[in-house]
Amino acid sequence: MDAFVIEGGQRLRGRLRVNGSKNSALPIMAGVLLTDQPVTLRDVPDLSDIRNMVRLLGELGVAIGRETDTEGRPVFCIQTIDERASHARYDIVRTMRASVCVLGPMLARRGRARVSLPGGCAIGQRPVDIHLRGLQALGARISLEDGDIVAEVPGGRLTGATVFLGGANGSTVLGTANVMSAATLARGTTVIECAACEPEIVDLASMLNAMGARIEGAGSPRLTIRGVESLSGVDHTVIPDRIEAGTFMCAAGITDGDLTLDNCPLDALMAATTTLDAIGVSVEPIGSGDDPMRRTCRVRRSGPLKSAPITTQPHPGFPTDLQAQFMALLCVAEGNSVITEKIFPERFLHVAELQRMGASLNRQGATAVVTGVGSLHGARVMASDLRASAGLVLAGLAAEGTTTVNRVYHIDRGYESLEDRISSVGGSVRRVKPEPAPIG
Repeated sequence: MDAFVIEGGQRLRGRLRVNGSKNSALPIMAGVLLTDQPVTLRDVPDLSDIRNMVRLLGELGVAIGRETDTEGRPVFCIQTIDERASHARYDIVRTMRASVCVLGPMLARRGRARVSLPGGCAIGQRPVDIHLRGLQALGARISLEDGDIVAEVPGGRLTGATVFLGGANGSTVLGTANVMSAATLARGTTVIECAACEPEIVDLASMLNAMGARIEGAGSPRLTIRGVESLSGVDHTVIPDRIEAGTFMCAAGITDGDLTLDNCPLDALMAATTTLDAIGVSVEPIGSGDDPMRRTCRVRRSGPLKSAPITTQPHPGFPTDLQAQFMALLCVAEGNSVITEKIFPERFLHVAELQRMGASLNRQGATAVVTGVGSLHGARVMASDLRASAGLVLAGLAAEGTTTVNRVYHIDRGYESLEDRISSVGGSVRRVKPEPAPIG
């Protein structure tokens, strides 16, 4: 498994474009299963999760071609050519939890679906019972066989219903995507209460509506979906990745850098940018811009880094996927910061690795107290999940000496060519192959 070797102490200066959103692209790609017409998707990032979704869709009878537009950005040309397959196998599903998003579209369009249970992950258990409860409310018959979810529609077509998708940690993004997608082809009207409000759900609804769906309320806790007979093709551009943008903002702050970010979804990052302002990192929009989800902004320190409280919450609250990156930033800020994780209480595996770099951290359950230190020190650390990996890279950029981040395959799931992009703005990050273990 590859590793990143980072030489710390370099200030990041320059310009970066925020790529299309991974968390939006995956359910959107699954949504293609709702039609047999051609679909064009633009600005889909080149990530291992995306490649795995391409592989999964290929097994489900979907043909996918890849081109580039006039600006060199990716364009996916997608069309379902065989609707007989309906099994999402464990070998693929285990590589990414978003694979479960094929369940709703397949069930609605093909009347049956068999999807391997995705299981847990390093940041905690994320059960799919809410997905299943929602689909059952629409008339699906669901059973578990050999570790697979087996779903069928006895009457041939799902039926609209009122569905509550709330859970212990609030609404579920993937569950909302699954049930909303399935409801587009259901008979009658579906109302989803406690729906996820994330921008990725809005993006999926926007694409489905352009295909002929009738979805109202996207971005609010109540969705109303009036079922239609069929959906057409579409040409859709994926929204920018708010987590990638937030990561680059933290990178500018932690290195005392000066970054200009293009294609930045500022409208989706208000909780993060407000917290950055309190910490001492300025995010200044450049120009007026027609689309608040695709702005240009300048990110730099506005003074000494200061402590700040953070509590992760469902959107529009502070995103859990930026918790590790902000923790790294607060490690070199003045004073004591308290970080409370309300979404995934176990999402603190990066704490021990940051401590190896000299961070002063004290975790108690779902809360971590961060006491700022003068500087971090390079060390060999181990990535445990995607966003923890990003936090460790940021810490390495600010640390004195050399940091080696092992198991960066996690990073490749959510950041396209991160080492090259950071190096292009003055950082020193290189990818290396691991040294063979000594014999004897």
